[in-house]
Amino acid sequence: MLLAGAAGAAVNYPGSVCAVRGSTVILPCTFTPRRSFTQNGREVPLKIIRVRWCVNHLFCHDTIPSVYDSASPTANPRYKYLGDMTGNCTLQISNIQKIDSKTFRFRMEADDRAGHYTGRSGVNVTVTEVPGMIIQSSSDAGELSRIQQVTLSCTSVCSFHQLEVSWFKDGNALPQYGPALQLGPLTAKDSGNYTCALTTDQRTTSLPFTVRVEKDDEGLNHDTWDKLLIVRVVLFTLHTLLIVIVTAVIIKRTCVCKKATAEN
Repeated sequence: MLLAGAAGAAVNYPGSVCAVRGSTVILPCTFTPRRSFTQNGREVPLKIIRVRWCVNHLFCHDTIPSVYDSASPTANPRYKYLGDMTGNCTLQISNIQKIDSKTFRFRMEADDRAGHYTGRSGVNVTVTEVPGMIIQSSSDAGELSRIQQVTLSCTSVCSFHQLEVSWFKDGNALPQYGPALQLGPLTAKDSGNYTCALTTDQRTTSLPFTVRVEKDDEGLNHDTWDKLLIVRVVLFTLHTLLIVIVTAVIIKRTCVCKKATAEN
């Protein structure tokens, strides 16, 4: 939402933000300061010399406590200013807690009061304990093809940046971590029910997501095919050897008959 002041200053906030307790959240923010003001008939330039973030107060004046204040050497380390004094007012909140479920507002202060401005709309932050985790697939196919690649994404109505996401297949933990699980090239062994959850809170476990991979030709897996191939090779070899033996016997008998005829 963009709010413009009478003097042309403005702050651009993101929409409402929902976050999981304990995560790290970034509030992207930009601002446009007032560049100058008129004094005694001449234009006087303005320069931003102080930036602040406060909560639950419309104007964020000097008497209002701030979660971040560029002029304060004792800023709370959980709140890190990623912006500058020219147009970027992004704020990062680490290890976000329920007490952070408030409205955050940015204030710029210039070297003259004519340039002071607070973006009064603010950004509403909601912190939740247990989000509803959902698994989404990069493929819409009901049955996946062998050799295919697919990505399963663990998502939520709330963000969970920089938190570990654990994955499970048929109730057994997988070695992969993170909001995305890469599968492939697929085999029939990848078929099963997958779930995800925040590593720190198993109450967040998602509903199962079923992955179905087509079976190998004729419903045989690779091990079975390998065994059949060996059997076929052995049978082919025996068959060839039998032909050679039979042919040798026939040739031998023919030679014997010819010799007997010649002697008579």
